[in-house]
Amino acid sequence: MEAHTNSPPGGTAIRELAAKLRTLREQTLAEVGRVVVGMEAVTHQFLIALLAGGHVLLEGVPGVAKTTLSKTFARILGIEYHRLQFTPDLLPSDVTGTYIFDRKENDFILRKGPIFCNVLLADEVNRAPAKTQSALLEAMQEIQVTIEGTTLMLPQPFMVLATQNPVEQEGVYRLPEAQLDRFLLRVEMGYPVHEREVEMLKLHSRPVDEVEQLMSAEVILEMQQQLADVHGDDGLLHYIVDLAEASREHPDLALGASPRAALCLLRCARARALLDGRHYFTHEDIHAIALGVLGHRLIIRPEAEVEGKRIADVVKELLDSVPVLGTT
Repeated sequence: MEAHTNSPPGGTAIRELAAKLRTLREQTLAEVGRVVVGMEAVTHQFLIALLAGGHVLLEGVPGVAKTTLSKTFARILGIEYHRLQFTPDLLPSDVTGTYIFDRKENDFILRKGPIFCNVLLADEVNRAPAKTQSALLEAMQEIQVTIEGTTLMLPQPFMVLATQNPVEQEGVYRLPEAQLDRFLLRVEMGYPVHEREVEMLKLHSRPVDEVEQLMSAEVILEMQQQLADVHGDDGLLHYIVDLAEASREHPDLALGASPRAALCLLRCARARALLDGRHYFTHEDIHAIALGVLGHRLIIRPEAEVEGKRIADVVKELLDSVPVLGTT
């Protein structure tokens, strides 16, 4: 089998895209750093999700700049962005829109909701009731909404950046497993280290500059369409399926990875390789995104949770136990 060091096959277009995306990644990190300090790793995962055409669930306690980071990222993309604050009394029509009677036209016209955009920041998504969550679920999975029996397509690219506070449980609705599975990545944001927090204080002691637009809808769609051209040996495809199968048999898990999770691993590994300037992916790319892809899809058995087992521990066990075969 051909070794990765011998430059796996790939067309000129995908090689050029890889080189371009590596530069674009550095530019994006630099622009985000002008507004939010210490978010390089999180921004990198946002870019992976963008390339892979998926959605991100952003978890963290209040005040760690989840909303600010999402807004800044959307501005850099240069596409239409809406923010929606989720509340317990939010109705599906508040998300999707509704038909209203126009007296001048003597007819019903559609008043579109905030979901008709390219990037939707769903702030505190777990505060909305189940009926509203189902409206968002259709949009995330099908890139469409149904309003009073009429199905309407959403603009593309379409990406949901949803935030939730994992600590506060009063007045929130736990996201169902079916909806969690629609998020390509779950990203956890913790407190910054001491030095970075000092940098943040200095940065926000003066007016913050506007970030530069680096992309457009056309550019993003073109990049997404080329993702499948990123090369990977068959051995790596077997490795992804081996990881999924091992999770289904793990003694500490009540629910393992689904075939959709395996597909998400593949898409994210390809996207990470492109952002690293490579037109091929390796098992290291799979390892790097495994926790983000699998962490919210696996369910730990209650007895294992009582013993102190965490999802991160189980994912590490899976990566350590499943051999990497067929690659060099």
